Amino acid sequence: MADAVGAGEEGGVNWLVEFFGDPEHWSGPAGIPARLLQHLEFSVLAFLIAAVIAVPLGLWVGHTGRGALLVVTSANAARALPTLGLLVLVVLLIGVGTVWPVLVPLIALAVPPILVNTYEGIRGVDADLRDAAYGMGLRGRQVLFRALVPVALPLILLGLRLAAIQVVATATVAAYVGLGGLGRFIIDGLATKDYGSVFGGAVLVVLLALAVQWAFTLVHRVVVSPGVRQVR
Repeated sequence: MADAVGAGEEGGVNWLVEFFGDPEHWSGPAGIPARLLQHLEFSVLAFLIAAVIAVPLGLWVGHTGRGALLVVTSANAARALPTLGLLVLVVLLIGVGTVWPVLVPLIALAVPPILVNTYEGIRGVDADLRDAAYGMGLRGRQVLFRALVPVALPLILLGLRLAAIQVVATATVAAYVGLGGLGRFIIDGLATKDYGSVFGGAVLVVLLALAVQWAFTLVHRVVVSPGVRQVR
C-alpha cells in the first residue's frame, strides 16, 4: 500500500514537472498565460455582475426588512441549482456563440452567498447603533452607509470572498462549451489521456483560488476598521 502511494506521489510530481516544464504550455493561444487570462475574464465578469445584483439588493433588504423572507429563501434555493445542468440548459436555449452560457451559471452560483451575507451583515448590526445613528440626525441612506455598512463589512466581504472562490473554481465548466480557460487543460487532458495536463490544470485552478483567498484577506485588513475587526 505504501509503495502504491509513493508511486502515485512520484507520478504526480513527474506530471507537474512535465506539464510546467514544457515550453509549448507557456506560449500561444493554448498556453497557460492565455488560458489563465480567459479564466480570469469569465470569473471576474461573472463575479462583478453578481456583486452588482446582490450587494445593493442585500443592503436594501437588510436595511428595510422588506421582502426578506422571499429574497433569502430564493437565494438559498438558487444554491441547489446544478451548475453544469444550468450550463447545458442555457446552451440549448441560446447556443454557444457568446459567453452567456458560462456567465449565467456562474452568476447564479455567486449571487446567493453575496446576497445572504450582505443581508445578514446589515440585519445583524446592533439595534442600539441604529438608534444612535438616527438620534444623531442621520436618515435613510446616511444611516445605512455611515453606520451599518462599516460594521457589517466583514460579513459582506466574507460573502464576496466565498462567491469569488466558488466562481474561480467552477469557471472550468467553460471548457465544456469550448470557451477556453484553465478547464481546457482538464477536459482536453481527459479526452486524450494526457494526465499531466489534467493534473497541471487542476493545480492551476487551486493556486488561483488560493490567490483569491489571499487577495480578500488583504482587502479585509485594509478596508475594515481595526475596531470592527476586534469585535468580530
